[in-house]
Amino acid sequence: MAAVIAVALLAGCGGGGAPDAPPPPGGDPPAPVTKSQASRFLAQASFGPTERSIDEVLASGFAGWIDAQFAAGQTRHLAYVESQVPSLQEGQKPPQNWMIESFWGRASTARDQLRQRVAYALSQIFVVSMADSSVGGNVRGVAAYMDLLGEHAFGNFRALLEAVSRSPMMGLYLSHLRNQKEAPATNRSGARVPDENYAREVMQLFTIGLHELDPDGSTRLVAGKPVETYTNADVSGLARVFTGFSWAGPDTSNTRFFGGTADPNRDILPMQGYAQFHSASEKSFLGVNIPAQATPDPNASLRIAIDTLFSHPNVGPFIGRQLIQRLVRSDPSPGYVARVAQAFANSDRGVRGDMRAVLRAILLDPEAREVPAASDLGAGKLREPVLRLAHWMRAFNAASQSGRFLMDNTDNPATRLAQSPLRSPSVFNFYRPGYVPPNTALAAAGSVAPEFQITTETSVAGYLNYMQSVVASGAGRAPASGAPRDIQPDYSAEIALASNPQALIDRLDLLLTHGAMSAATRSRIADALASISPASPTGLSNRAKLAVFLTLASPDYLAQR
Repeated sequence: MAAVIAVALLAGCGGGGAPDAPPPPGGDPPAPVTKSQASRFLAQASFGPTERSIDEVLASGFAGWIDAQFAAGQTRHLAYVESQVPSLQEGQKPPQNWMIESFWGRASTARDQLRQRVAYALSQIFVVSMADSSVGGNVRGVAAYMDLLGEHAFGNFRALLEAVSRSPMMGLYLSHLRNQKEAPATNRSGARVPDENYAREVMQLFTIGLHELDPDGSTRLVAGKPVETYTNADVSGLARVFTGFSWAGPDTSNTRFFGGTADPNRDILPMQGYAQFHSASEKSFLGVNIPAQATPDPNASLRIAIDTLFSHPNVGPFIGRQLIQRLVRSDPSPGYVARVAQAFANSDRGVRGDMRAVLRAILLDPEAREVPAASDLGAGKLREPVLRLAHWMRAFNAASQSGRFLMDNTDNPATRLAQSPLRSPSVFNFYRPGYVPPNTALAAAGSVAPEFQITTETSVAGYLNYMQSVVASGAGRAPASGAPRDIQPDYSAEIALASNPQALIDRLDLLLTHGAMSAATRSRIADALASISPASPTGLSNRAKLAVFLTLASPDYLAQR
C-alpha cells in the first residue's frame, strides 16, 4: 500500500469530487461561503479545519475571518516553557520536548490559528534548528524565537528581519553571536576575518536569493544568463556589519561579550552591540557604502544593512513566493507571485513590507480560492507530515490528558514522520523551495514540489505505520505507567455515523479532503467499511477509525488541493 501511495503522489494527484463553484476574482463570493470552501481555506490558513472554525468562516467570510485573526491575541510558547521550569532539578536545563509539546499544543488548540500557522511557515524560511546542540540546549530561547516570529507575522517585514538578525538563537545557529572585527596577523595567530555565515544566508535565504528576479518571481536574464544578486565582496562587506553583537545584559564588557557574567534572560533577549568588537572599517555591499567609523557603531551599521536588504526589489517576490508555497501552492504561477509581490511593495495603506497585506493577497487570491481542475498537475501542495498530524488533532478535537501534549520528536522516517517542528537538518529547512522530484510527471512538467524532498518509500511507509497506531490509540507518550497515550481524539461524531458509511465518508470528506474526495477513494473506503459489522459498539468504533485512517492515507488527502 505504501508503494502505491508513493507512486500516486509522485505522478501527481488529480482532484475528484464535484468542487464548489469558485469565487470570482476580487474577494469573497457574492453567494455565502460553502462548508467545503471554508474547509479548504482553513487548510491553507490554519493547522486544519474544525467544525467550529468552519462555522466561523461561514459566518464571517474569508476576509472577515482573516481580520478576526489579525485582532486575536497571541498565544505564546515561552509562557508554556516557563510554566514547566519549576519541575526542573537544580542544574537541569529545559529539555527539547518542552518546545515540541508547546508546538503541538498551540498548533492543535490555539485560537490565533493564522498567526501560529504563519509563524511556523516563517520558521521554515528563517530557520533555527534544535538539531544543532548550541540551539537545542537553549529551549527558552527557541520558544522566544517562535514567539518573535509570531509577533512579527502580522507586522512589517523590516522589523521581522531586524528581530531575526538580533535573535541570540539565530546568532548561535549562524555564528554571528560573538562575531569579532577583523584583526591582522600576529606572532601568535594568523589574521582574523569576520565570520561570513550570517551575511551570506541573510541574503541567500532570508531576503534576496541568488539571482535577480522580475516582479513575478521569474529569474531575470541578461544575454540568456541569470544575474547574480551578490558577490563574495558583498558577503565580506556585509559580514563586517554583523560584528560586535553578542548576549544582552546590563553592560557591554568584554566578559559579557564572550559569555561570562551571564544575564539570566540572555537567551530570550535580543543581542546587543559591543562597539569594541565591531569593525570600524568601510563596509561596502549591494551598492551601498558605510564609511569607516571614527567610533565603531554596530547599531547604526545594522540599521543601514537592514534598510538596504529590505528595499531590494527581490524581497517581495522571493519571500512572497515562499509564503505561498508554505500555505497554498508549491508552484504558484508568475501572476500569483506578482500580485503578492505588489502587495509587499505597496499595501493599500501605501506601506512596504506590510505582512497583513501580503497574507491577504496570498489567501484571497483567485489562485488560492479557485478549486483547481483535475488536469492541473501542479496545483496545491503535498501536505508535509507535521501538518498532517496537526490536522488530525484538530479535526478530531484531540485532547491532552495531562494538559501538556506529551510529544517527543518525530524525526525517524521509518517509524514516525521524518520531520519534527524546529528540528530541520540544516538552515535550508527540510526541503528547498526549488526542489523538483526527479523522474516524475511533476519534473516532466517543470513543476517544483518542495515537500517531496523528504518523501521516500521509507517515509511513506513510516507515516502509514505511525498514523495507523495514532488513529487507533492516540499520540504522544503516556503520562503515567500503564496509562493510555496522552493525546486522545474524540471520534464520537464519527462513531455516530458509522452505521451509514456514506454519511461517515461525507463527514471525513469535509474535515480532511475539503469536499474533493474522488469517487474511487469513496468506493474503496466504503468497501473496507462493509467488511466490519456495525452490530456492536466495537464494530462501530473500528469502522470510524478505519475510515479516518484510510482517508489520511489517501492521495486525495496527502495532496492539499
